[in-house]
Amino acid sequence: MSGLGAAGYTLTTDPQPRGGARLRHAQPQPRTIVWPLYVYGHNDHMLFTQRWRELATAFTRTLRVGPDGRRTPGTLTIARPDGTSRSVRVFYREGFDGQGKRGSGLVSDAVALVLWCEDPYWQDTQPVTVHREQGVGRDYLAPYPSVSSSQVLGATTLAVPGDAVVWPEWRITGPASEITFTHDDTGEAFTLDPSKTGHGNLAAGEQVTVRTDPAQIRLQDGTADGVNWMSALNWPEGVLWGLAPGQNAVRFELTGSGPGSAVDLTFYPRYETA
Repeated sequence: MSGLGAAGYTLTTDPQPRGGARLRHAQPQPRTIVWPLYVYGHNDHMLFTQRWRELATAFTRTLRVGPDGRRTPGTLTIARPDGTSRSVRVFYREGFDGQGKRGSGLVSDAVALVLWCEDPYWQDTQPVTVHREQGVGRDYLAPYPSVSSSQVLGATTLAVPGDAVVWPEWRITGPASEITFTHDDTGEAFTLDPSKTGHGNLAAGEQVTVRTDPAQIRLQDGTADGVNWMSALNWPEGVLWGLAPGQNAVRFELTGSGPGSAVDLTFYPRYETA
């Protein structure tokens, strides 16, 4: 097998006046995996044939266009003895044609599958989740001076394991009249203004989901897809930013927040190798 190591990169460089060049950009390239597969039928030709056909269909199905006009990749997962596992999304390219030598194809055969990956990075099969919620306030002077216990929506630090930038999914729970998320390390930010959708303020208990890759903003209304809220984003200034490996200083600002206002963040760490 091959293709389980670090991703390949295309480097963009600028020639330097005194010789050599300076690296301007590194673009990760799609990954190709060669995966040997042995198919057998316990000395039963028809059992082998059934398995052979079903496996061929399963792999080539990744190339079919569905009702939504898109192709759905398969998932290759590699599990390690310590219980950890990493996966990558794959499309079948070639290789499911057998050895083509005497004796093969009767009750067993072997193939060398070539799988193509749009995203070259492996990702953890277990997500990382972060929750921040506005607590219920109390009167500072009743019955005596006190401070409410809560996780304040504001500045926070997010720790991201792995080797590559992750593109998180955010779930915002109301109440809120305006939502701004800022990455203090890069200065990138985006703002959601519910009034631009004609909906009005996000009410208590209502939720909006923001996906950063591919970009998608949906009001959850109980249906499978929700309501398209892309018009709430402050185009073109808004940037649906990612999180780099390591520590990330970010700020969550919910104008008009109150008890129950919350931000939930979910992402899968990404790695160079399996």
